[in-house]
Amino acid sequence: MTLLTFFFFTALVAAITWWITRQDDHHSEEGYFLAGRRLTAGFIAGSLLLTNLSTEQLVGLNGSAFADGLSVMAWEVVAGLALVALALFFLPRYLKSGIATVPQFFEERFGPTTRSVTTVIFVAAYALILLPIILYTGARGLTGMLDVPGLTGIESDAVNLWIVVVLIALLGSAYAIWGGLRTVAVSDTINGFGLLVGGLLITYFGLKAVAGGGGVFEGLSRLYESDPERFTSLGTSSQQVPWPTLFTGVLLLNLFYWTTNQQIIQRTFGAKSLAEGQKGILLAGAFKVLAPIILVLPGMIAFYLFAGQNVDKDSAYGVLVHEVLPGPLTGFFAAAMIGAILSSYNSVLNSTATLFSLGIYKKQINPAADHSATVKAGKWVGVAVALFATLTAPLLTRAGGIFTYLQEMNGIYFIPLLGVMLVGLVNRTASEKAALASLGFSLTAMILGSFVFKEAITARMNFFHYMGLVFALSVVLMLVVGKLYPRETPYQQQHSGDVELTPWKHARLAGGVLFGVVLTIYLLLAR
Repeated sequence: MTLLTFFFFTALVAAITWWITRQDDHHSEEGYFLAGRRLTAGFIAGSLLLTNLSTEQLVGLNGSAFADGLSVMAWEVVAGLALVALALFFLPRYLKSGIATVPQFFEERFGPTTRSVTTVIFVAAYALILLPIILYTGARGLTGMLDVPGLTGIESDAVNLWIVVVLIALLGSAYAIWGGLRTVAVSDTINGFGLLVGGLLITYFGLKAVAGGGGVFEGLSRLYESDPERFTSLGTSSQQVPWPTLFTGVLLLNLFYWTTNQQIIQRTFGAKSLAEGQKGILLAGAFKVLAPIILVLPGMIAFYLFAGQNVDKDSAYGVLVHEVLPGPLTGFFAAAMIGAILSSYNSVLNSTATLFSLGIYKKQINPAADHSATVKAGKWVGVAVALFATLTAPLLTRAGGIFTYLQEMNGIYFIPLLGVMLVGLVNRTASEKAALASLGFSLTAMILGSFVFKEAITARMNFFHYMGLVFALSVVLMLVVGKLYPRETPYQQQHSGDVELTPWKHARLAGGVLFGVVLTIYLLLAR
């Protein structure tokens, strides 16, 4: 029954997505990469949430909560502040330029070399870091949830992991490579509803299990009383997110992820108007501050139920789902889970194809390429990247705690690109020389810090503080070089005319409320 419901719901989402998008333009650049600039608030919010809400969070973040408790909610709640920044500060500037990729903006602001460099950084990071992690965490979660060894009759964990990785890669590639951004956004939104319902059911049944068959609030009370120290919002120095890091690396990683990361913000570039984009972003922000209900609390429930048993933090969520959900609901949630996996996977793959096609193929390889050739090139590079990610994903079994590993690897390119973007937006005279000097310094510092001097650095400071230090130095360097070698004329942004730029009249109020809610949550839970 579990397997039957899994295949039924997975096929249903694919059929509905095909029906909605069957007449879409998948051949022009704007149609394939930007959904024809027709995305409304609901699709933007759903796609933002589902692109983010995948197994890195479901498996990885709940695994972190299994180990450290509520303090890891920082990765979700602080995201609300970053989404306010995207809606009020970044998005109006992005849409004014009418861009399809972040490197396009870097070219407009600094020059073609900066675009080429940042495009290569994005494509390499997505292919080497993000896509393999999505496949690995997805396979880990589904293997435990569907009892894949029991279904296949194969005892080897490695072989079962390979089977599920290949399945996810094939399904996700079909959406992203042949469907384009609107197909991704529509499937994201449909899967979002299923994942939201399924995630709440995990928490509901998990709390009932804690209560021994009693009510949800009794379960929550028992969970709290068993270890009140695990319910604080402020992490200690021995945990993954010590509270001082909220003001350095954790804040910076969140800010880049939600304001400058092509994988995430590409759907906002396809907004029908600035007002629709802002409404969608702020709606997503409202849901993010509630996300710990399904992304942190289940990990804490798993700790209560399975601590002392043969359950590690990265398998805790899959085991919890398998143990507390009735069989038919397990199949439904596994379908929603694979929807979340596919959402992140196909979004990253689509963004990689977009970056390569518009930033490398059309700019460097074949400037005379028409729309059809450009899209075709993107599809082929998508196939190549998907194959590479499939082959490397199972190797991550040696990475340790996967969510912490992901954040540290992300910092290698998050920190350099964020510094250049922020200076470029607030300083009109910084030149391409300044941008390239900052990128060169901060990339070198992050790579050396992550792979060569990691042990020496962490003996003196938390690695998230190191990220904050590199960021500050890269900004200072860019300002100094920009002063010595300024642009010939101060940067003046031009309106491309592609998108209506009238803002949503309640955007500032909604952003202020969301900011207040985040602060209130932290103050109420701090101790």
